[in-house]
Amino acid sequence: MRALLILLLTLSLCGAATAADAVTGRVVKVLPLLLDLKGRTALSPSLFDRDAYQAKLRQETNQISAIRYDVLWTVKNAGEERFKVRLELRGVSTNSLPKFKTLEAEDTPGFFSRWTSLTLTGNEYKSFGAITAWRATLWHNDQQLGEQKSFLW
Repeated sequence: MRALLILLLTLSLCGAATAADAVTGRVVKVLPLLLDLKGRTALSPSLFDRDAYQAKLRQETNQISAIRYDVLWTVKNAGEERFKVRLELRGVSTNSLPKFKTLEAEDTPGFFSRWTSLTLTGNEYKSFGAITAWRATLWHNDQQLGEQKSFLW
């Protein structure tokens, strides 16, 4: 009986310590992918084919309809809370003026990690011009948990 009481007390203390842990998270990876006129990133599911098709789209810019950023992120001690993934873009428009755009999406965490897609499409994509730098951040309420940015940010 005494051993059972000690075991229950230990488990309750461990549970209380876990509940008191702060929410932590990070941005693991960011994949910028060009989309063709049909909204595809590749013609087949092969990663090699995807990379080859992306290179082809970078050469044939009239075949690009949008750009999608797939952000892989993970959190710990989150429960069922919602998190915000924010993507900031810097670029240069056709008249050489600087451009800035922010895209956001809210999502709940997955078991290990979660992919969230943010897309710049249509006239916004065409008028934005060349994207020179990006930064992806993960937010919980007003607290930034993680960040990943391009080399030129």
